[in-house]
Amino acid sequence: MGAWAVLFVAGCDSTGRGEEPAEPPAFEEPATETPVPEDVPRPPPEDPVVVTPVEPVPPPEEPRPPPPMFQPGFHQALRWSYSTGSVTFRLRVPVGRAGERVRLAFRAGDGSLVLRKATVALAGPNGSLASAPVAVTFSGTPGFSVAARTRVVSDPVPLPVQFRDELAVSFEVQGALGVSAIHALPGSYVRSGAYASVTGPLGGTPWDRAVGLATVDVEGTPARAFVALGDSITEGYIDELDDTRLAWPSVAEAQLGVPIVNAGVSGQGFYDALQNLDAEVLSLQGITDCVVLLGTNDLSALDMGSLKSRMNTLASRLQPFCRLWVGTLLPKEKSNHGSYEVVKQQRLEMNAWIRATFPDVIDFETVTRQPANVHLFLDGLEVDGIHPSAEGHRVMATEAARVLREAGVQPGPGVLLPAEGAP
Repeated sequence: MGAWAVLFVAGCDSTGRGEEPAEPPAFEEPATETPVPEDVPRPPPEDPVVVTPVEPVPPPEEPRPPPPMFQPGFHQALRWSYSTGSVTFRLRVPVGRAGERVRLAFRAGDGSLVLRKATVALAGPNGSLASAPVAVTFSGTPGFSVAARTRVVSDPVPLPVQFRDELAVSFEVQGALGVSAIHALPGSYVRSGAYASVTGPLGGTPWDRAVGLATVDVEGTPARAFVALGDSITEGYIDELDDTRLAWPSVAEAQLGVPIVNAGVSGQGFYDALQNLDAEVLSLQGITDCVVLLGTNDLSALDMGSLKSRMNTLASRLQPFCRLWVGTLLPKEKSNHGSYEVVKQQRLEMNAWIRATFPDVIDFETVTRQPANVHLFLDGLEVDGIHPSAEGHRVMATEAARVLREAGVQPGPGVLLPAEGAP
């Protein structure tokens, strides 16, 4: 009885009533999103992942060949002057460069010059043409009239030529023309009257001197192109019956397969070369290398300080224009003026200075001198104790070609040289 009483008391409050049941929780509306005002920027939707197929990498493009350019294939300084009435010259000239077009440069002499018509073709025998003559124009006109010592360059002429082709350049002129001092172009002719378009033999009179025509440029792939500066040794004087094709620059050109045009002038020394450098050398376009063989005419006429100073001046003017190669002076068995003892001493000193001063030297003395006497030519290599013979020019050319080849000079584009030792 007592235990139940305890339980009863625990189940009642102090009022004697049982505990009232708790009220159920109030109903709450589900929360709703607060609308975002329209002026509030929304984050952009995430971009879907796009898988781009990997394209194969194309092979690199081959480098494009350089555009063709005009570079000299023939040149003569034409220091002297020759005046004539109305005549036609037909010059037979070798070109040391291959290409599809040519461009001619003419030089007036010491007076005014009128050129009325000019043509160019491949040369045939006895002054004839081996191809149809192509008219040459000058700023679109067939001729020109210019003052003394003016250089006139033609328009490009379509005429494909190969390395060492012979061209026939015919021109009808009157007045003063630049001319070479020596016979340089055998196989050329002159005839009174107007005959530039005649395809057969020109007739008239043989004419061997370079005249009027200073330069033949050939348009082709850019390549090495040389010019040789010097005196009568470089111009090609041998024995009054001369030929520029036998001069050492032309022979070296044939051996190397690159143009080596000739700016030699008989009788000149450093002073004359410097005075005429702009007109006779720096006027050429596309030259990459210059070979200088100068000084023999200045021996005993200048002291050593002046010789070296003038050579340095020439070098400083040429080096922005071309890579410079300097040749040593050939043996000299006599002197036409001044003390021969002074000539001998200065030549040896000049050659020693050249070897010690310039990085690119062609040692012509070494291959032409006698082993036992530095002042004498090897037998058969000279004609008068000063000028080399045709064989002497060949020996000089072979040495020049050897040095240049070892320095990396390669035949020009499309030039195939005969195998070494082939006839």
